[in-house]
Amino acid sequence: MTDPSIDQLRVFMKVAELGSFSAAARAMNRAQSAVTYAIQKLEEQTDLELFDRSAYRPSLSEAGRALQPCVQAILETVDGFHAIAEGLTSGLEAELSIVVEAMFPMSRLVAALSELQQVYPSVQTRLRVEALGATRDAVLEGRADIGLIIPSEEDAEALVYAPVTEIELVAVASPGHPLAALKGVVPMEALRDHLQLVFSDRASRGRWPDRGVVALRTWRLADLGAKHSMLLAGLGWGSMPMHVVQDDLRNGRLVRLQPAMWDGFSGLPRLPVVAARRRDRVLGIAGRWLFERLSTGGGLK
Repeated sequence: MTDPSIDQLRVFMKVAELGSFSAAARAMNRAQSAVTYAIQKLEEQTDLELFDRSAYRPSLSEAGRALQPCVQAILETVDGFHAIAEGLTSGLEAELSIVVEAMFPMSRLVAALSELQQVYPSVQTRLRVEALGATRDAVLEGRADIGLIIPSEEDAEALVYAPVTEIELVAVASPGHPLAALKGVVPMEALRDHLQLVFSDRASRGRWPDRGVVALRTWRLADLGAKHSMLLAGLGWGSMPMHVVQDDLRNGRLVRLQPAMWDGFSGLPRLPVVAARRRDRVLGIAGRWLFERLSTGGGLK
């Protein structure tokens, strides 16, 4: 059997879609005889009758219905090939890698990524979630094109930043934890006496400094979900992003603590999150679009 042409497969799909040789010819701006010949040639090549012509309007035969999904897959692959080739010619990258800070509210990222897929469907997107210093390292080392990171002054020369949002932190414990019984401001001495659950990163260089660590005993966790579960279970106390625990606070599963001091200041900080890219690397078309979309001026609040 000789291989059918892409054009023959397109004609096959158009006739199957419209249920008429003449309608397919009009839709494809061709003579009906050309459409009929393409189908006849395809049937000769496959040695199969692809359309039942016994009725007034042709319909797919059993063989035609069996082959239709394969034809559709082939045409989608070919169209994807053309889209990627045209995009590369115009400067559109084939792939875009993104790293996101684990404390970032992921619901705010969904809209931007969904829109990216609609605007640039040929661009393959790789997304991973890291924490603190590991997130910055992924951008600095070129393993991610764009990062949603907590910035550091030491990286300002190497990275280009665009503001995105701020993460509100809150100190919490379970209702049964001893610290939950203390009303008002919690003395530092009391905090030091109880196990503190500390969100840490997996960065090999350990570039993220300890902040707000006051307890004599700590458990270091690189998984924000694990820390959340341990707080709910009453294993310790610690800080969490407000958007993660607001339902727990509302429903009484967690209690808000008021530390007297936090990292030398009164009250917990609001951590800035920025979109970051390497200064010495030029983003492609999709990367530039996403970087702008993620920035404060691009509509992501």
